[in-house]
Amino acid sequence: MPVADYKIYCQMLDRARSGHFAYPAINVTSITTANAVLKGLAESKSDGIIQVSTGGGAFASGSSLKDMALGAISIAEHVHRAAERYPVYVALHTDHCQADKLDKLVIPLVEETERRRASGRPNLFNSHMFDGSALPLKKNLDIAVKLLERFQRNELILEIEAGVVGGEEDGVKGEAGAKLYTTPEDTLEVARQLNAVKGARYLLAATFGNVHGVYKPGHVKLKPSILKDCQDAVVKEYGETARFYLVFHGGSGSELQDIREAIDYSVVKMNIDTDTQYAFTRAIADHMLKNYNGVLKVDGEMGDKKTYDPRTYLSLAESAMADRVKQAVSDLRSVGTTMFKK
Repeated sequence: MPVADYKIYCQMLDRARSGHFAYPAINVTSITTANAVLKGLAESKSDGIIQVSTGGGAFASGSSLKDMALGAISIAEHVHRAAERYPVYVALHTDHCQADKLDKLVIPLVEETERRRASGRPNLFNSHMFDGSALPLKKNLDIAVKLLERFQRNELILEIEAGVVGGEEDGVKGEAGAKLYTTPEDTLEVARQLNAVKGARYLLAATFGNVHGVYKPGHVKLKPSILKDCQDAVVKEYGETARFYLVFHGGSGSELQDIREAIDYSVVKMNIDTDTQYAFTRAIADHMLKNYNGVLKVDGEMGDKKTYDPRTYLSLAESAMADRVKQAVSDLRSVGTTMFKK
């Protein structure tokens, strides 16, 4: 049963935090990209997280529908079936759902899980992110607490964000001048409110200058020590059991030393999208440039069916993306850490 259930997912997160490693959380938009993640994780002997964003779900449903929940369900159903053939555990997660899209993605997916549970079937997804970072902290947490109460009843884990990740992903922008650094005061309030939901599990995306996308060296000023300051403040106020399970957003293009330092401060999940997108597309571009006369019917010729068959270049893209997943696993110290036993 390589799609983790709630108990196994919790154990995965516990082992990552205590063992000072983290899981790559890779955004996917199709069966092919989901397969690439499964391939990369299996070849690394690492468990991991497959996630779908609002835009990814809309794309997966087809350009005529653009139904983000339907697309996310379709990908998740495939992963549940395909993952049974791989010797690692994966968790399914949804990424960056802002308040105005909760009713289009997260709530329909929670309802789908509730229906499945009522009929004795396993949860479809393991966790969902509510991105309330654009809201005042009070409103952000008011929504988060209500979600967490519902999630707790359904063995789902909630991810929230305090602070703003810069850059842009799927139309979600961190505006210039936004609060790019989470403060200890922010995290004390997060702990006070969310820890009051007894028995619930949640992840916190605290921001420390991280951005979506890839920038030239020197343009991104990460300060992982901010995570330590936030953890220290919460542990001092509420005790060791309040220590957060943290998420590193905007992981693509980050320096290895910053990644490793963040992991040492209890980052257990790092989101990767830009770098895997590039790896996927780079392989396709390489194929097209090397086989120009084969993929096009130039000057009345018929081209080469084997080169313009989408299966040819998408297989190359899948392998290239899987290799980038393997690099991420290595960066996050997760190689060989799978909990799966045959």
